[in-house]
Amino acid sequence: MTPPKVIVIGAGFSGLSAATTLAGQGYAVTLLEKNSSPGGRARSFSAQGFTFDMGPSWYWMPDVFEAYFNRFGRSTVDYYQLKRLDPSYAVVFGQDDIMQVPASVAELKALFESLEAGSARQLDKFLEQAAYKYEVGINQLVYKPGRSVKEFLDLRLLRDVLRMDVFQSFHKHIRRFFRHEKIIKLMEFPILFLGATPENTPALYSLMNYADIGLGTWYPMGGMYKIVEGMVQLAEEKGVRFCYDQEVQQIEVQQGMARKVRTATAAFEADVVVASADYHHVETELLPETCQSYTGTYWEKRTMAPSSLLFYLGVSKRLQNLQHHNLFFDEDFGLHAHQIYTTPAWPTKPLFYVSAPSLTDPSVAPPGCENLFVLIPVAPGLQDTEQVREKYYHLVMDRLERLTGQEIRSAVVYKRSYAHNDFISDYHAFKGNAYGLANTLRQTALLKPSLKSRKVSNLYYAGQLTVPGPGVPPSLISGQVVAAEVAKEYAAAPAVTEVSCT
Repeated sequence: MTPPKVIVIGAGFSGLSAATTLAGQGYAVTLLEKNSSPGGRARSFSAQGFTFDMGPSWYWMPDVFEAYFNRFGRSTVDYYQLKRLDPSYAVVFGQDDIMQVPASVAELKALFESLEAGSARQLDKFLEQAAYKYEVGINQLVYKPGRSVKEFLDLRLLRDVLRMDVFQSFHKHIRRFFRHEKIIKLMEFPILFLGATPENTPALYSLMNYADIGLGTWYPMGGMYKIVEGMVQLAEEKGVRFCYDQEVQQIEVQQGMARKVRTATAAFEADVVVASADYHHVETELLPETCQSYTGTYWEKRTMAPSSLLFYLGVSKRLQNLQHHNLFFDEDFGLHAHQIYTTPAWPTKPLFYVSAPSLTDPSVAPPGCENLFVLIPVAPGLQDTEQVREKYYHLVMDRLERLTGQEIRSAVVYKRSYAHNDFISDYHAFKGNAYGLANTLRQTALLKPSLKSRKVSNLYYAGQLTVPGPGVPPSLISGQVVAAEVAKEYAAAPAVTEVSCT
């Protein structure tokens, strides 16, 4: 039999993962990408000798990446070289008040003990629990498709879930172990990757602290886009056919099944469609209303993870007092969080993050120069104007210059900003979000938008608005999970005629 045809929409991490996994299982996979290059939010661009990663900049959970490549008989080292960062990152609490977070657990314990007597022993206890949660959560729970409560009825798994503090907030959980304000801020930081406040995030996600402390912070030399390049190379080795500059305009449904995917220049027939593009956009813009699983009211009630205001800066000199990753926690997180989640508004005194990859990797900047990536978390759905961007550029740069004790703006030779309007234009991102759906208790597992359409029997979804959630490792896993569901349900689907990309 001719292999079943699968159309994957979107070449981000989840789309690449789904396409490669299905191609490796014998499906004929065509991947349609709106933009001229793969990677989705993890695309890259170069200007004036600088190379910028556009989105993800943290390489955590190296075991997830390794497991992904291992399933195809490959390893990460076949595609890129990793370097462990030490210190892992720096946390700036104020003028001359900077915590360098060491890669060594022993050194971190000593740092904790210098702040709070007994906290080294408490860190051991905390990490023992977090390691258990990581083992169960990452190796079992996140690979569940979240389509039925029956997936969780295994007695051992139920026992594991109860042990993982699913119904306690991370805010309360961390305060069972530590009292010092700086330690608490440091331990709550990884929760920001999940797109919710510690008060609204299940304590299950202390597994993120194990990812941080136990597994370390790494960097793929050449930049995060090296991961994308490796995944594309593997996908092509497995037979995935890539079609770029092919923005999908319609999914044609006949008798409850997606039969054609239409772009401006072609129509692609398929047995199965996997939408790795923005879930809300696919539902509301590409499908007829009668085929949509969720109402507009449903989407408006979702708690979205933040958007971001980003600046890509090329600096014509080397900088001091920065690490590869730098968290600026010199203002009140409570106020900033309130202006993201409770009363959405442009923040009064935002926290922000700066990455300086050129400190680790000379290839991303010209000699004697620095490559800076600046990120301010902001609420989704805000009015995004050039005037607002410029205001926040100077607000952040004022603080960056003061806290690092150097002039920077006068040496900026390249500057590009990126925010809500760009996320919408480039990715059709719902409300201009950057990270997807927040991982709150009410938006976990079965309570997320389903990875399979309720109305179109051969339409599946992958990515940050469905299971398991936001972030690069979860997106890698999302593609594998949806591929497994497709393989279970459409292994014997009839073949269709191939259509070219032009």
